[in-house]
Amino acid sequence: MKKRAAALCGAAAVVAGMITTIPADASTGSATAPRTTQTAKPTWKKCGTSAYPTLQCASLKVPLDHSHPGGPQITLALSRVPHTAKTYQGPLLVNPGGPGGSGLKLAGFVASSLPKEVAAQYDVIGFDPRGVGASKPALDCEPGHFNAVRPDTVPSTPAKEKANLDRARAFAEACGKKYASVLPYIDTVSAVQDMDSIRSSLGAEKINYFGYSYGTYLGAVYAKLYPNRVRRLVLDSIVDPNGVWYDDNIGQDYAFNDRHLAFLAWVAKHNATYKLGTDPAKVETKWYAMRAALAKEPAQKKVGASELEDTYIPGGYYNGYWPSLAEAFAAYVNDKNTDPLVEAYDNVAAVDASGDNGYSVYTAVQCRDTSWPRDWNQWREDNWAVYDKAPLMVWNNAWYNAPCAFWPTHSLQPVDIANAALPPALLFQATNDAATPYEGGVTVHHQLRGSSLVVEQGGGNHGITLSGNTCLDKYLAAYLTDGKVPRSGGEIDAVCTTLPDPEPLSTKAASTSSRGSALHGLLGFRG
Repeated sequence: MKKRAAALCGAAAVVAGMITTIPADASTGSATAPRTTQTAKPTWKKCGTSAYPTLQCASLKVPLDHSHPGGPQITLALSRVPHTAKTYQGPLLVNPGGPGGSGLKLAGFVASSLPKEVAAQYDVIGFDPRGVGASKPALDCEPGHFNAVRPDTVPSTPAKEKANLDRARAFAEACGKKYASVLPYIDTVSAVQDMDSIRSSLGAEKINYFGYSYGTYLGAVYAKLYPNRVRRLVLDSIVDPNGVWYDDNIGQDYAFNDRHLAFLAWVAKHNATYKLGTDPAKVETKWYAMRAALAKEPAQKKVGASELEDTYIPGGYYNGYWPSLAEAFAAYVNDKNTDPLVEAYDNVAAVDASGDNGYSVYTAVQCRDTSWPRDWNQWREDNWAVYDKAPLMVWNNAWYNAPCAFWPTHSLQPVDIANAALPPALLFQATNDAATPYEGGVTVHHQLRGSSLVVEQGGGNHGITLSGNTCLDKYLAAYLTDGKVPRSGGEIDAVCTTLPDPEPLSTKAASTSSRGSALHGLLGFRG
């Protein structure tokens, strides 16, 4: 699971805010209640954009190590769209996921996408978690780690495996050398403690929270450590807390392969446009033939086999990308034209605007959060087993996470997020979500007593609220208005029908939801 969105605005300095500390072992399942000390409020300054003109920015100093509040400090970048209604329901913290995603622009997106009368009742608060974007220090372990053309991800020869292993090991070593004093404190629990520092600095007894993807795990961990400080909790596209992080990534591999097959079936359905055949299996054969050809001769010396995977994996997050991906596929196969493919690859890089910083934080958090296999033989065995059944993303994902096999810090234990002390939480999950498969939503629904699960039946996109489905958004708006959640008496509390798949770009129905496009640009990829 991954990250990303570009850092938005500069941050204004502020006196150290309210800080909280919890024992060093609080990342285990039996975390104890934090202690709290007091300080000052952020100083907000205008940093609006054309899209979000009322956005404000500030900064907040927090301890690097919350168990030693008098030690070194780091700076968090904050954003805010202030409330305008007389009825004020407090701060609504938002997070786009990652780990490594910037939340500064997300505050503007959420405030502008919610019904005006709902958004007006909240201070919508975005933040760059520690290490991310405009927060300081912002991690960048090894600039250019993903520069093209990379070794083929599939380690079909010892030489290819060694090349990829060397890259992963070098990245971990570079992080350890560059950020030796910081890496032991880049993890989910430390980010959660920062969130409570934000709450304190805002003078709020409780927070409202809205998180996507990895942000759902962040919110669930906050709720576990600070259950009495949660007023409302919205989780969209939900991480399975029982699989963090090695098993969750294996689960993604199967789910992304299924979504890729759905994309190829969509291409076959629209053979009149793409002329790649009406049989999905034969279309799949052509896609892998394209991959094999690019492994031998990268398109414009820029898009090889690994970069092709990078280009098409986003189609598993959001079907709004399917028309442009299909056009690039067809142009390469039918016309030997590589321009649309290179353009599609460049567009992925543009969406993934946090780049090296986002990946650095992603690895730092995931590798620190929980134990990963340190024996590469286990990775090799597990990933080849998956590859035989679901080849699309397996090795791309494995090498993305492989620095964790060599990470220079020791690992914590995952938090047991099971919680009976919360007000009703509202959960959203699509049945065919690839990045956070459906089972994760059901698991968290069971573990958060009193929660309500809203399912998008047949949906495969990642991040489903505020992206054009009015049925889902109706439940979100009602919850943020008065705290009420749907109840069915069954395992699923409400079902919404998914939106139709897009049409080819040459048709009038081709345009995707502008809100959906904007949201998925903020959420980025892998989580």
